[in-house]
Amino acid sequence: MAYYGLQIAGLILGGIGMVGTVAVTVMPQWRVSAFIGSNIVVFENLWEGLWMSCMRHANIRMQCKIYDSLLALTPDLQASRGLMCAASVLSFFAFMIAILGMKCVICTGNDEQAKSFILLTAGILFILTGIVVLVPVCWVANEIIRDFYNPVVNTAQKRELGEALYLGWITALLLIAAGTMFCCVFCCKEKGNHYRYSIPSYHTAHRSYHSGKKTPSVYSKSQYV
Repeated sequence: MAYYGLQIAGLILGGIGMVGTVAVTVMPQWRVSAFIGSNIVVFENLWEGLWMSCMRHANIRMQCKIYDSLLALTPDLQASRGLMCAASVLSFFAFMIAILGMKCVICTGNDEQAKSFILLTAGILFILTGIVVLVPVCWVANEIIRDFYNPVVNTAQKRELGEALYLGWITALLLIAAGTMFCCVFCCKEKGNHYRYSIPSYHTAHRSYHSGKKTPSVYSKSQYV
């Protein structure tokens, strides 16, 4: 029962991580306007994402424009596109594989050992997805922080960390936690099976005890007569 609860918790965290990965991929709030120095026009917010840039006017109207060219983007955003798309696909496959390895799913049979290996595969994919999400998020955050404190960069071109980056960090932690749970389920089941097979049963021990006792032969009985 404890294993089943751990499976449910890992599946829920993995599902949330999958949705969060897709949300981070499509959100435009990777880079947001930095209101510092002379750039104090707070009724216009500039958002820059992986696919589009948006201008929000006075928290009422928002206009978005898809990037015309991929090559016009900075190298960090170009790489982040591919990595986040790969992470979205990996998270989907990991979630579907985890469903197939659940105890309540009967389409994969009742072989507990086979389902344990399926959950191990899902756990490894979830951990890999979390690492893939961390790479672009940390890369873009590092570029933003470096440009923010660079005196050569114009104040109007400086940006701050957007909500998508914070959501990306949370999503990566959820994915890694889900993968760790599935790996723990596999390790606990393997240890339980090894412990169960290493202890002899009562009937086996009882039979070996009686077989070890020798029956006195007729010749030995005749010595006492």
